[in-house]
Amino acid sequence: MRSQIIEHATIEKIVPGGQGIATLKNGKKAFIWGVLPGENVDFEITKNKKSYCEGIVKNIINDISPHRIKAKDVCYLSTSPWQIMDYNYELKQKKALVEECLKQVHINANILPTITDNKDFYYRNKMEYALYWDNDKAKIYPAFRKRGSHQKIPVTQSSIERPEIFAEVQNIVQDLNDKNEEARKYQSIMIRCNQKGKVSSALFENGKSHPKMQNLTDVILGRKYAYSPNGFFQINLPVYELALKEIKQNIETQNILDLYAGVGSIGLSVTSLEQKLILVESNKDAFQELKQNSKCSSCNAILDKSENVPSYIQPEQTVILDPPRAGCDRKLIEALISSTPKVIIYLSCNPITQARDISILMTKYNLEKVQPYNFFPRTPHIENLIILKRI
Repeated sequence: MRSQIIEHATIEKIVPGGQGIATLKNGKKAFIWGVLPGENVDFEITKNKKSYCEGIVKNIINDISPHRIKAKDVCYLSTSPWQIMDYNYELKQKKALVEECLKQVHINANILPTITDNKDFYYRNKMEYALYWDNDKAKIYPAFRKRGSHQKIPVTQSSIERPEIFAEVQNIVQDLNDKNEEARKYQSIMIRCNQKGKVSSALFENGKSHPKMQNLTDVILGRKYAYSPNGFFQINLPVYELALKEIKQNIETQNILDLYAGVGSIGLSVTSLEQKLILVESNKDAFQELKQNSKCSSCNAILDKSENVPSYIQPEQTVILDPPRAGCDRKLIEALISSTPKVIIYLSCNPITQARDISILMTKYNLEKVQPYNFFPRTPHIENLIILKRI
C-alpha cells in the first residue's frame, strides 16, 4: 500500500512500545514515532492494518509539547527516537510506562524514580552498522535502517554510541573506499569497545562465515569478565553496576541461584566466597565464557548448562532472573511457585513480559520494590528491577 498522510491526529500519550498513540476519526488507533503527548500532527503511514496503523511524524501542526527539544542526530529515529524529549521527561515517562505495564495485569505498585548516571549520550558500547552506497559520490557510508522500512540511510554523525566506536566504523569504511570496494558485498559492521576504550570490530561479508572477533574484558564491581563482542553483554556498564549494587543489597540467603546467567556478570558480581552460588546458562557459547569467568572469581560457584532448573530451586534461596525479552518459561514460573524460594530478584529488559510473569508469582509473593533503570537513554527501552519476597 502506498503511504499517505493523515492530518490532525492528536497524540494522547506514549505507550510501552515507545510511540505516541492517537485515535483517528474512523476509530482506528495510530502508533506514531517522533511525537509527544498533546501534539497535533500529520504523519506518514508505514504499516496499515484493519484495527491500527503505524507511522512516522511528518509535521507538527500545533500544540508543540513543552518537553520537545531538538534531536541531536539526523538519524535519531533509527537509533534513539526519544532524542526529541528533555531528559527529565524521559525518566518520568519510563517510570510511567513501567507502572502501566503492571496495571495491565492488575498490579498497583509504588514505582521508584528511574535511576540514571545522567549520561544520556555516548554510552553504548556495542553497535552494528549497515553499509550504504552513494551513487553520486561513488563511495560507501556507514548506515542505519530507516524506521518502518528496509531502506538504508547514510550516517555522518551518531551520538548514541561511544566515540571510539563511531571512529572505528569511519576508519573501516574509509579503508573500504580506499580499496574501491562495493557496499553490496557486505552485510554489516559490528563494533564493540570496553570501558577503557579498547575496540573489537568485524566486517561481515555476504555469503561468508562471520570472522571471529577479539574478546574484550571489563571490570564490574571489582571483578574481571571476558566476553565475546558479538555475544550478550550489557551495553551500558556504569548503570548496570548501579543495578547490581541494588541486587546485592536484596540477597537475604546464603544460597543463590542465578538463572539465565549469561557470562556470569550478575551472580559472580553480587556474591561472596561464603555464599553458595549456582549459575545456569543453556547457551553453549555463553556457557564457555561463564566457565572462564568463574575460574577468575573468588566464589563458591556451581555451573550448569542443562535445562533441569527445577531441581536447583530450594525454599531457603535467593533466585536471580534476567531472562531475554520473551520473559521466563512458564514451566520455570510454575517451578518457582511450587518450591517458593525466599526471595526472587527479577531484572528485565521488557517490563511487559516481566509484568506477566510477576502477576503469576504474586500468588505466593509480595512485591517489595519496583526500580526502573535507564540502561538505554534516548530510547524507549527500559530495564526494570523487581524484588519479590515470599508471603
